[in-house]
Amino acid sequence: MAGNEPPPDEWETHSSQSGEESAAERDLDIDVAEVVLELQPVFEAIAHPRRRYLVYTLAEATEWSLDDLATKLAAWETDTVETNIATLTRHEMYTSLYHSHVPKLVDLDVIEFDADTETITPGPHAVQVLTALEGAGGSLDNRQETHARSEFDRESTE
Repeated sequence: MAGNEPPPDEWETHSSQSGEESAAERDLDIDVAEVVLELQPVFEAIAHPRRRYLVYTLAEATEWSLDDLATKLAAWETDTVETNIATLTRHEMYTSLYHSHVPKLVDLDVIEFDADTETITPGPHAVQVLTALEGAGGSLDNRQETHARSEFDRESTE
């Protein structure tokens, strides 16, 4: 261990005492739980580009309909404006999210999904996963992060 860095069992206490707040905590207005999410679930959550895109959307808005999310993610993946997304492309994305990615993120407590309204909101571990994405930055997928951040930056200045 280098320098004055606290031992691993004190990391959580040390970071919470420093008063520093991650952008994810700020954006979602959620306190990080006392128990830090283990790395394996974080890696599982962000292993697929569609799940990373989905998690990035939580920094933009904390509630999404599955249909709106499918449109946004299809636009990001194809680098097309949302109004130009074909119905088939939107439907394929919706199906992929509904049957694969949303259940995975629900199982990992990254998001919550209301099946009646088909609404997605941040789960208990959303902040930790967003923080991991922020820390990893472009090393996961430079184009993806740049695109997600530029979209977010453009909307926040309007």
